Amino acid sequence: MPIRVKICGVTTPADAAFAAEAGADAIGLNFYAKSSRYLDPHAAAAILRVLSPFVAPVGVFVQMPLRRATAIAFQLGLRSIQTYDDSPPTDDSFPFAHLPAFRVKDAASLVAISAFISQMHERGHTPSAVLIDSYVAGEMGGTGHRAPWELLVGFDPGIPWILAGGLNPDNVAEAIRTVRPWGVDVASGVEISPGVKDPGKVRAFVANARSAARELDS
Repeated sequence: MPIRVKICGVTTPADAAFAAEAGADAIGLNFYAKSSRYLDPHAAAAILRVLSPFVAPVGVFVQMPLRRATAIAFQLGLRSIQTYDDSPPTDDSFPFAHLPAFRVKDAASLVAISAFISQMHERGHTPSAVLIDSYVAGEMGGTGHRAPWELLVGFDPGIPWILAGGLNPDNVAEAIRTVRPWGVDVASGVEISPGVKDPGKVRAFVANARSAARELDS
C-alpha cells in the first residue's frame, strides 16, 4: 500500500501550495494557541484557498472539547480533525474523520491505544486512524523527539496508524522500513524555523517516504 504523507504545522499559503506540489497527501493546520506553529482559524481561509482539491487539510486541536473542534472544522470546511488530549475524546465526531494522537513512552501506552480503539468500536464510532507521537513531558507534539520505533515494530491497532515524532528527510525511509505505518507526519523535521517550511526538506521528505514504500511493495 502507498504511504500517506502529512506536512504539519503549515502557516502560510505558500508553504501549503508547495507541500501539495511536492506530493503531500495532507497538511496540518495547528489551532493550539500555545504552539509556535499556531494558526488563527481566521487566517486559515487563505491557506485553504490555494490547496489542490486532492490534498486534505487537517485541523489540529489540543485539549479542546470535541464539539468546539468540530464547530471550527465545520466553519472552515475541513474534513478531518486531529486531537491531542491526556484522555482522548470518546464523542462521535461524525461527519468529521477523527485522528486522536497518542504520545507513546512504553508498552503500556500501546495497550491503552488498543483499549481506546476497542471502546470506540463498541460505541459504534471507531476513529478513522490514530497518530503515534513521542512522549515529552508537558509537550503536546511538534517536539522533534523521535517516537520509540522499537516498541512499534509489528504494532497493529486494527485501524490505520500514522507515525510522527522526530521524523525528517534523513530518517523517514528507515522509519517506514522498520515500523511500516500507514502514514507519516512531520513538522519540525522539514522546517527552517517553527512554522516556516524548507522547500528542499519537504521535497526530500516526500520523495524518501515514497521510495521506501515502493521498496516494501516490490
